[in-house]
Amino acid sequence: GFFWLSAVPSGVLLLVYISLTSIGFLFVISGGALLGRIIRENLRGDIFNTEQESFPQEERLLENEYSINLPARYRLKKRLRNSWINIINPFRGILIMGTPGAGKSYFVIRHITSQHLANGFSMFVYDFNFPDLSKIVYNHWLKNRHCFEVAPVFYLINFDDLSRSHRCNPLDPSGMTDITDAAESARTILLGLNREWIKKQGDFFVESAINFVTAIIWFLRKYEDGRYCTLPHVIELMQVDYEPLFDLLSRQREIEVLINPFMNAYKNDALEQLEGQIASAKVAMARLSSPQLYWILSGNDFTLDINDPVQPKVVCMGNNPQKIQIYGAVLSLYVNRLVKLVNQKGKLKSSLIFDEFPTLYLNGIDSLMATARSNKVATTLGIQDLSQLRKDYGREQADVITGIAGNVISGQVTGESAKRISESIGR
Repeated sequence: GFFWLSAVPSGVLLLVYISLTSIGFLFVISGGALLGRIIRENLRGDIFNTEQESFPQEERLLENEYSINLPARYRLKKRLRNSWINIINPFRGILIMGTPGAGKSYFVIRHITSQHLANGFSMFVYDFNFPDLSKIVYNHWLKNRHCFEVAPVFYLINFDDLSRSHRCNPLDPSGMTDITDAAESARTILLGLNREWIKKQGDFFVESAINFVTAIIWFLRKYEDGRYCTLPHVIELMQVDYEPLFDLLSRQREIEVLINPFMNAYKNDALEQLEGQIASAKVAMARLSSPQLYWILSGNDFTLDINDPVQPKVVCMGNNPQKIQIYGAVLSLYVNRLVKLVNQKGKLKSSLIFDEFPTLYLNGIDSLMATARSNKVATTLGIQDLSQLRKDYGREQADVITGIAGNVISGQVTGESAKRISESIGR
């Protein structure tokens, strides 16, 4: 139509025609490229793999008297479907991994506490962020007390608020049958107070400190049939001057072999060596010297045999993240004694739940998970990352703990933990 405009010079018409044709051609190319991209993206399917990497999962609810059933959802063929994560045998051990906020407590531990209490399990819960888990356990205990043949009693250990705490002696003489129990208690409390000692076990000064505390504990256990066998008495007796202390300890024949190196060092005026052997234990234990700890640790409101058929118990022990180094060591001693009493035949089924497990030191947790299955003890460990467990327990023991767990539930993890989970799952 431009060529019929006679009033316009032909050169101008030609220039306008070429310009409009070029712009139109560019629009056609651009539109074709966009259209091709839309078609190509639609044919490619799901670029974020929410569809392509899905697979059918268990949608049946499989229950028995021990099982834990976690409700879940997954995506398959562009549809959101309901499913169940069925832990049929919790006695093989449960390991829960996930960074903070991944949902360990909300998605897993909450259901374990409610379902095990409904199924008549006695229970121990280590509540790192007290009272988050303790509130859940207490409410479910109130709701499910009728599910037990003998109704369990609820007990709470809380070092910050004594009005909401019971008293319990972890060195109760009735639970210490021989000197090896005293040795294990001494090792647990000292390694809990000095976490770097965990990797130095066997060192001369570390073992000397443990032997010294063992001698003190066992002396108090035998003296007047354990009348003064409490951790506060152990701490105070350790502060006595060497001469009257050694004279007192030497009256107990069973610990003579333990205190003999210390007595020889004292008699030979090797005071520097003696201080190196004993002072580290005295300094560490002195950190526990407080009225609140003394009051709780010297009481006898309940014993730690939570799965006693005659007197079942539900016990929660709370920690404080701001006082983790002190409270964690004492709670480690409680747990060490509790595990010894629980892992026996002829007892009730029981559930041991440890939130933020690396903040405790529990010697022999791997053997507990390996052997407690026949005694119906279900152990649940919550950790944030494998590296966290290795830092506090050492690489070898951490690998054993994670490798022996029969049920592994993982939320968001990174680094080596993610690699290990991926290799475990396989294709």
